[in-house]
Amino acid sequence: MLIFDAHLDVAWNALDWNRDYEQPLAVIRAAESEMPGKGRGRNTVCFPEMRRGQVGISIMTLLPKLLRDTMPPLQPYRSAVSAYAAARGQLAYYETMIERGVLAWVRNRWELERAVASWENGADMNTPLFFVLSMEGADAILHPRQVEEWWHRGLRIVGPAHYGVNAYAPGTGCEGGLFPAGRDLLREMERVGMILDVTHLTDQAFDEALEIYHGPVLASHHNCRALVPHQRQLTDEQIRRLIARGAVIGAACDAWMLYPGWVRGETSPEVVSLEAVADHIDRVCQLAGNSRHSALGSDLDGGFGTEQTPRDLQSIADLQKLIPILERRGYTQDDIRNIFYRNWVRFFQTAWKDN
Repeated sequence: MLIFDAHLDVAWNALDWNRDYEQPLAVIRAAESEMPGKGRGRNTVCFPEMRRGQVGISIMTLLPKLLRDTMPPLQPYRSAVSAYAAARGQLAYYETMIERGVLAWVRNRWELERAVASWENGADMNTPLFFVLSMEGADAILHPRQVEEWWHRGLRIVGPAHYGVNAYAPGTGCEGGLFPAGRDLLREMERVGMILDVTHLTDQAFDEALEIYHGPVLASHHNCRALVPHQRQLTDEQIRRLIARGAVIGAACDAWMLYPGWVRGETSPEVVSLEAVADHIDRVCQLAGNSRHSALGSDLDGGFGTEQTPRDLQSIADLQKLIPILERRGYTQDDIRNIFYRNWVRFFQTAWKDN
């Protein structure tokens, strides 16, 4: 079945982790086998595996993270200008893959319909992998007026925060609300038509963002706080508010978000399986009363590898294993299609109804 995965840090992995995503998984792992560090030699994503798993459409990110003293650095950019330049470099990676025919843009409703038709009608090796471009953390937006520039470059989604604090908002691991520049950012996003991703916002910033921003909202890779307590997760009330706004919530496969009490670097992935991903999918569906607001946003290779994924997920292609799991829980084929791709398709069709 076609999968629409709402969160993959492809360019970040290609450039900052120096991974050739056109190579098979085994080749990438072998090249990293002697490298120290979390996730090295244990990646789960590459273009061949996306094809094998029919992950034909995804949201791919720009991830230019500023270095903050309060959080472990993901990328050592000490200035917003450097973060901006890094994001432009990641954009150049996507543009080059488009020129090579490996990837293809999804920037409007017409390109989305082309993507769905290409994969539903029997994709072959010449069918590109389609993607919507998102920015995880707005560090690379130098000022709110620059939102329009990024829109013209193909960006369609912005999550104002990531881990720590930037000029716009506090994120995971922090407390507090939007900064004045963050309020201006949201207003400019709404004016331009940029979609808001609430992932990583603090609770206060989440509340404020939904009050200020009146455009389409999504949660690209978020799980349920009721199942795994942590500020990074969504409360039931937040989920209800998102459902009321027509949002879709992508379930993430990062094991610490699936298993209560997970200790990074210590807890074994053997303790958790894809059943836990289905638990979070199911909770959103139960809160919604239907299968139209839950989806996938795997976050695979988001700074971790198989040391921090469910034991039965060794490749992004293993997301297909969710089909029998959901069937055993009473989900119909239509429900599963909603969760696997139709909910995201429907969301963007609505968000881009005029584009």
